[in-house]
Amino acid sequence: MTAGQRYQQRPTVLERDGHTCRRCGTDDDTTELRCYRVDDDALAEPIDESALVTVCAGCWNSLRTETDVIPALEADDCFSLVRTTTEREGVTVSAVAAFASLTTGLPSELEAAAADGASIDAQAAEYRQARREVLLAIESVDTELDSLHAISEDALEPAINDAVGEFTGTATKLQSELRGIVALGETIVAGLERCHGCFDPLEAADRQCKTCGLERRDVSDWRRGSANGDVDFEALYEAINETLQTASATTEALTARTTAVATTLKGDGNDR
Repeated sequence: MTAGQRYQQRPTVLERDGHTCRRCGTDDDTTELRCYRVDDDALAEPIDESALVTVCAGCWNSLRTETDVIPALEADDCFSLVRTTTEREGVTVSAVAAFASLTTGLPSELEAAAADGASIDAQAAEYRQARREVLLAIESVDTELDSLHAISEDALEPAINDAVGEFTGTATKLQSELRGIVALGETIVAGLERCHGCFDPLEAADRQCKTCGLERRDVSDWRRGSANGDVDFEALYEAINETLQTASATTEALTARTTAVATTLKGDGNDR
């Protein structure tokens, strides 16, 4: 399977997502909606619905189109690309924070449900949706960054090129931090003996999820120091909080980089 493999319409996925693009929110033309795969490691066939999201034709094309080298770029187009990346990154930061909050609450919620003999279907559905949407948000930013990375050094004035380069580097760093937070949240789910993709329970001998095909997430590093061999969820919570703080600082730096690009463009004679 290639990265970001796409699929045509699957009625149950479209219905689950309210016949609405989960990337841009459009529901104007439901005939143009597609199912997009956000988890290339989910190897089961047919692809499990936990790895598919609904997107419109425009977003489908944006996500699947490879970016060629950009030999020339107008100042307005340059700033538009930077601004769009900043906006999408803001959405992604919020989605990651929500995902972190959700996953850190799961151990206590599942423990309470087990004590009461209650269903955890709602928690499972909420987790799957949050994970799909955070992965889609991260990939959406990657698409914008691909365009920024594709700008030729000769396409812009040196000062503008430097400002855009600093912005791109900061955004790339933030993406790495956000992915780290998502991975830690997934590790919490794996520590609950569940698949970190579809949330289905895993048996002790399972190395791969029977439902979606994901490899079981290794949690051995998070058992060290635990007297009874249980996963140290408190250590995971602490790691998530620390990375969230780091990402917050990087987000502030990205805002400053965006302003620097605008200021440089203005100084080059282009009013923003």
